[in-house]
Amino acid sequence: MPTFLFDEVIFGPVRSRRLGVSLGVNLLPVNRKICSFDCIYCECGFNPDSNAPASTLPSREEVYDLLEQKLIQMQKDDTPPDVITFAGNGEPTLHPHFAGIIDDTLLLRHKHCPEARVAVLSNASRIHSPAVFDALLKVDDNIQKLDSANPDTIRILDQPQGRFDLDETIENLKKFDGKVVIQTLFVRGVFNGQTIDNSTEEEVLNWLKLIEYIAPREVMVYTIARDTPVNTLEKIAAKRLHEIAALVRHLGIPASVSE
Repeated sequence: MPTFLFDEVIFGPVRSRRLGVSLGVNLLPVNRKICSFDCIYCECGFNPDSNAPASTLPSREEVYDLLEQKLIQMQKDDTPPDVITFAGNGEPTLHPHFAGIIDDTLLLRHKHCPEARVAVLSNASRIHSPAVFDALLKVDDNIQKLDSANPDTIRILDQPQGRFDLDETIENLKKFDGKVVIQTLFVRGVFNGQTIDNSTEEEVLNWLKLIEYIAPREVMVYTIARDTPVNTLEKIAAKRLHEIAALVRHLGIPASVSE
C-alpha cells in the first residue's frame, strides 16, 4: 500500500492523535527512510535497499536555524505548538549529534515557546548509548516503543536491523525510573506466511508484566491508522484497545488510547 516520507527537516504543525498540535523535526534524510527497525506497519514504508538514492542527514546547525525560523513565524502568527516532536523518516536517535540537537531545541523552546513540550518518538534501539539515554532524560515526553514481550513477535513485527537485545532494552527502560512513556501499536495480520497478532490474551499478559516492571509514567495504546507497506495487516478493534488500556490502569499506570 502507498506510504509517505516527510520531505522537510521541520514539518507541520500537524494534529497528532497522541500529542496535540505537533511541530515535527525530522533528523533523517528527506528522500529516504533510515531506521534501526523495519516495522511492517511503518507509515514511511520499508528501509531502502542498497540501490536507494544517496542521502545526507541535516546538520546540527541546519536543524537549529530551520527550527528557530519556524518557531519565530509561529510566534508571530500566535499559533505556538503544543509540542516539538522528533519523529520523521526513521529513528531520530541515529543522528550522530542527537544529544546536542536536543540541547539546542530546549534552548529554542525556552526562548520562543516556553509552554511547549519537547517529545521524542523512538524505538528504544539506541537507549544503550549513554549520550542518547541522558538526552532523553532531558525531554518532556520520552516516548519509547515496546510492541511485545515476545522476541519472536518483535522479530516479525518490528524487524530490528543489527544490534537489538530485548532483555537489555527492558533493563534500560527500567533505568529511566519512570521518566518514560511506553507506546505500543497493536495489530494483526500475516507477513511472509507468518501470522502476527500482539493483541492476544497471552501476548498482552506477558507485555503487561514488562509494563509493570518498567513502571513508565504512562502507556500509549494505539493501532494502525494510515497506509502500511504490508497490505495484509488489520486494525485492532477499539473495544480491545480500551480493554488493554484498562488492564494497564489496573496496575496503577495511566494509559491512553488512540483508535
